[in-house]
Amino acid sequence: MRAIRNNKALWLTLLMWLCLLTPAKADEGEVNVQEIVFSHIQDAYTWHITEWGDTEVAIPLPIIVRSEEKGWDMFLSSRLSHGQTYHGYYIAPEGANAGKVVERDSSGEEMRPLDLSLTKNVFGLFISSGILLWVILGAARWYKKHPLETPGGFLGAVEAVVSYIQDGVIKDAIGKEYKPFSSYLLTVFFFILVNNLLGIVPIFPGGANVTGNIAVTGVLALCTFVAVNLFATKAYWKDIFWPNVPIYLKLPLPIMPFVEFFGVFTKPFALMIRLFANIMAGHTIILALTCLIFITVSMGVIVNLGMTVISVVFCVFMNCLELFVACLQAYIFTLLSANYIGLAKIKD
Repeated sequence: MRAIRNNKALWLTLLMWLCLLTPAKADEGEVNVQEIVFSHIQDAYTWHITEWGDTEVAIPLPIIVRSEEKGWDMFLSSRLSHGQTYHGYYIAPEGANAGKVVERDSSGEEMRPLDLSLTKNVFGLFISSGILLWVILGAARWYKKHPLETPGGFLGAVEAVVSYIQDGVIKDAIGKEYKPFSSYLLTVFFFILVNNLLGIVPIFPGGANVTGNIAVTGVLALCTFVAVNLFATKAYWKDIFWPNVPIYLKLPLPIMPFVEFFGVFTKPFALMIRLFANIMAGHTIILALTCLIFITVSMGVIVNLGMTVISVVFCVFMNCLELFVACLQAYIFTLLSANYIGLAKIKD
């Protein structure tokens, strides 16, 4: 696993350098790799599907903003397409607010209003949550109608995954008191898994970079942080503020208590960064490999043909690897969360 992560980091570094060194001159017919990669990874107010000739096929999403001077406003993102301005709002083309809805105040200074818009990632969250509810509630309905039967096919696979995660991960990590946390950890596992798998699908309703958004992984890590520290035992807090180490590591300077208390925050932080970085890196590598086809167009037919074959082969390999990583990261997040909760439930 470590070798896979190291190779992935190496590929990401090389391809990111390729993106930075690629000329960004769209008006001269050259490919702007940075814009292509980051426009697919970053959140957006419109769900771009494809282009039909000169016509963009996209789903406009509702923009909900509140300006200090004009109050609340709601309209579709199509009003702001192609640099248009609507009610004084526009999408910033560059700067610190690039890609965000902004306005200009009475002094002419660019500023961001309160933005509660339904963006691509939020819409993707609704889709994945709907799929998750459909699967889980459908399975529950089947069990209610067939209480003494064993399901097969897709429901059988769902049951096998639930049984493995609950018995092989949650119960083993937490112990006898696993039941109050079982629902949360199973929800986290399937939520991350569904969003990871949908992120690999290049066409609607897939393609949203939900778990590659640090805000989403941050909320998931915060939930684990609350579950760990809110229901922790006295022994857990005793090991943090008065760990079982030589006295000179606790007095007169509380070296180890400080280290242990710092670890309370680094654990959820590591959960957040691990999931975010792995998913974002995979999407970035696949997009950068795809761009190699268009970068080498000006280098001749032979070079372009060779790089096209290489790009397709590596993209297929990376998609297979991403399919594995999608399942692996859901498992790792759930496993680490269960371990942290289990450590917090240990009694004297």
